[in-house]
Amino acid sequence: MTAPELTWGAAAPGKPRRARRVLRWPGRGRLGVTLAVLFLVFDAVCALLPHLVAPNATQQDILLGLTGTGTPGHLLGTDDLGRDIVQLTLGGTRSALMGPLVIAFGSMLLGVLFGTLAGYRGGFVDGVVARWADLLLALPAVLLAVVVAGIVGGGYWLTVGVLIVLFSPSDIRLVRGAVIEQKTQPYIESARVLRMPAWRIMYRQILPNVVPVAAANFMLNIAYAIVAMSSLSYLGLGVGPGSPDWGRQLSDGQDILAANPAAIIAPGVMIVLTAAAVNVVGDRLFELLDAKAASR
Repeated sequence: MTAPELTWGAAAPGKPRRARRVLRWPGRGRLGVTLAVLFLVFDAVCALLPHLVAPNATQQDILLGLTGTGTPGHLLGTDDLGRDIVQLTLGGTRSALMGPLVIAFGSMLLGVLFGTLAGYRGGFVDGVVARWADLLLALPAVLLAVVVAGIVGGGYWLTVGVLIVLFSPSDIRLVRGAVIEQKTQPYIESARVLRMPAWRIMYRQILPNVVPVAAANFMLNIAYAIVAMSSLSYLGLGVGPGSPDWGRQLSDGQDILAANPAAIIAPGVMIVLTAAAVNVVGDRLFELLDAKAASR
């Protein structure tokens, strides 16, 4: 009997399922990932260079007022203040993405720090961190952010800070589980025999093998945070009145839905497409990192 021949897309014996999916990806899923990356690059340009992409996002034309789609010079029309819907939507990319990125990054840092510590140390430390994560997971993130912002007085960055704390339990639990799996591996036992410091074992030996989990959840948290921040803006929290923001546009556009549906459709489509693109890229990133870790 001859050994099975390995071809591109075939699974090598012993390789994880996700590693096999990476080998098959270039033949079938490249277009979707490419489109998602291009869309996120477009979002990044809009967020970083709003003065070039949408220089007149907040410019009002009271004399023009509310117009429908196809108005000369205004592809998607204007709102009741005479603001161009296209420029308002592109200008809102900055506030719609900046907060979620900070939320996801801060949540990941807390997850890596406390998840690695709890998973490696175990015992009392693990119990305290795990119960704290369970408590936060039981709380409705958006509702609690509304309550805190209402009591303290609201504000964009206050909302971001609250959501960082509320998003961190998922990162903590995922990283903790991955660390518990890794700390029983032979390379960790060898590091202990060599009397390496615990911090070095945790953050120099174990952490690189936990990166795929943290990176995937980072992208997932961005998508969740985009929806959460847009929801809070829709409720009147976060960005101030008149500021370009997708959630604020959804709220302001309710009154003019019949006259110009694009005022709501445009920011809604941007929220959906951005969240979907982040998920697609995050899944691809996880598979690449997971396959790399499996090959070591």
